[in-house]
Amino acid sequence: MVKHIVIWRLKDQAHGNDKRQNAVLIKQRLEALRGRIPGLLSLEVGFDIGNTSNSGDLVLYSEFESMAALAGYQEHPLHQAVVEFIQEARSERRVVDYEPARD
Repeated sequence: MVKHIVIWRLKDQAHGNDKRQNAVLIKQRLEALRGRIPGLLSLEVGFDIGNTSNSGDLVLYSEFESMAALAGYQEHPLHQAVVEFIQEARSERRVVDYEPARD
């Protein structure tokens, strides 16, 4: 299994919306991918509640069957449509992909 975590900071304005409106739209669009992309096991999107200078605005936590499944997700047309929307709305992106330790 591979875990894929992405944290975004969003622009104050994009797509004619404020930051909060875009965060809601991104969450809805990402959650709509559940069950539609092979190898995507789980997906969760959350809004930051800390509101500090070090905070992101939005986080994606997802799990994939394998690195190959994650690669397929990255290139999938449904995901690419969401990426296009996010790219316009974000000011910063951080990502971590990892395989959990096996005992």
